[in-house]
Amino acid sequence: MYTIGQVSQMFGLPVSTLRYYDKEGLFPSMERKGGIRRFGDEELEALRVIECLKKSGLEIKDIKLFMQWCKEGPSTYANREELFQRRREAVLQQMEQLRKTLAMLEYKCWYYKVALADGNEDRLDAMLPDKLPKDVQALYDEAHA
Repeated sequence: MYTIGQVSQMFGLPVSTLRYYDKEGLFPSMERKGGIRRFGDEELEALRVIECLKKSGLEIKDIKLFMQWCKEGPSTYANREELFQRRREAVLQQMEQLRKTLAMLEYKCWYYKVALADGNEDRLDAMLPDKLPKDVQALYDEAHA
């Protein structure tokens, strides 16, 4: 069993966030001893799932619904599976957008390194849009897709 302070450190979350999650009913089986919250393995796993769902873009109200489905048992497996499939799709889309963003950042790092070395952009302008070095061209194409 862990205290709220220990869990806060383990997960890098403010104590206030953990209290909020508890207030919202996200740890329905949490044990309390003398009014002190005690986090067990069940709460730690719930917190891992909560943080995963939050990072995937799910709102607390929807996470609460998921937690309710968990309490309801096997009859909600299909709902839970669908929720995770939707979040998976959303994360894949975010990753694709981040790949394009990273390609643009890498391209621009190269671009300005060359511009700094040359003291101008003349040589770069002559290479655009399709006469860049092969590896840089791939970045440029990805960023502009």
